[in-house]
This record gives sequence, structure tokens and C-alpha cells, in this order.
Amino acid sequence: MRKILIAVDDTKGSRNVLSVFHNFVQLPVEVILLHIEKLEGRSMMIDMLGDPEMSTLKEMLHGTEYKETLDKRSDRILAFYEKELANDGQVTIRTMRREGIPSEEILKVSEEVGAELIILGQSGRIGFDRLITGQVAKYVESKATVPVLVARRPLMCEETMTKKDAWAAVSVTTAVVFALFLLGMFLQRAAVIH
Repeated sequence: MRKILIAVDDTKGSRNVLSVFHNFVQLPVEVILLHIEKLEGRSMMIDMLGDPEMSTLKEMLHGTEYKETLDKRSDRILAFYEKELANDGQVTIRTMRREGIPSEEILKVSEEVGAELIILGQSGRIGFDRLITGQVAKYVESKATVPVLVARRPLMCEETMTKKDAWAAVSVTTAVVFALFLLGMFLQRAAVIH
């Protein structure tokens, strides 16, 4: 593979592209890191906009504080992945930022750059939340003209633990041990009384 397009964002599902890239891909000549800025949050309205309306929305947001915040966030995300994928200069990495509907933008950029493979993460959302926010990976898989590797979320026991997760686990364990201690004290006192 000479050109690989990797679509990234700041979700845990997206971070799985790193292990997929390192474990399953031979070193390509060029990696294109792509981040799509979602302009509307979790609204379904953006999916209903046509190209003219999307262009108008992009023009209206140009130069606003909101757009600057999105750009800074994109730069931070792309810098993280660029650093993680850098392999002593053996891989040429190019970053791209787009606005719009992620699934459509991924396919457009793939065609523009002549990607031979697309790698993207799966959001990990389930149920109604997945229905509302869409299924980017599934759509890209079905419409792409090149192979697509979807980095699925690992099993729960394979995920790395964050400080927040560790603190929650310690807190719950401490609460359970303390509750058992109190129960033991209560039962011991009850046995002495009888």
C-alpha cells in the first residue's frame, strides 16, 4: 500500500486505529491523517443539508470563535496521531482537516488523494445513540471503492485504564470493604447480645 487514509477523532474507538496500523499495515509511502470537524454537535439536521446549504454554513462560521475552537481541537487531535504514527521518518504523514458529514468527507478525501486503504475507528456507540449519530464506519465500508479497515473497540479487559477509571474502581472497592466491615461488626455485636 502506497497511500493510506486514516480518519481520526478524539474518541476511544478512534484510538484503536493506532494498533490496527502498527499491527496490520506494512509501512506505506504516505499516510494521510484526516479529521472531520462536525459543525453541529449531535443534531441530525446537518445530514439533511445539501451542498449549497453546507457551503453557506461553512462561510457563516468562517472567522468565528466557534470555528477557531474547532480548528484548535482538530490541530490537537491531528498532532496527537501524527506523533503516535511517526516511525523514525520511515512514514510520510500529511494531515488534513475538513468540515461536514464525516462519512461523506472520508469518501471524498479518499478519492481526492488516491488512497489505497482507509482505516477508521468504530465509535462504540450502541442502541438509540448509534441510530441518532449515524454509523460512519458502516457507511464508509459500504460505499468505499478501496478496502476499509475498521478498528473495533477491544474487549473491556483489554482497554487501558484511565486515572478516572482507576479512582472509580478504588472507590467502589473501598466502599464494599467498609460495608463488609460494618456488617461484620453488626453481626459480631448481635452474636454477643444473644
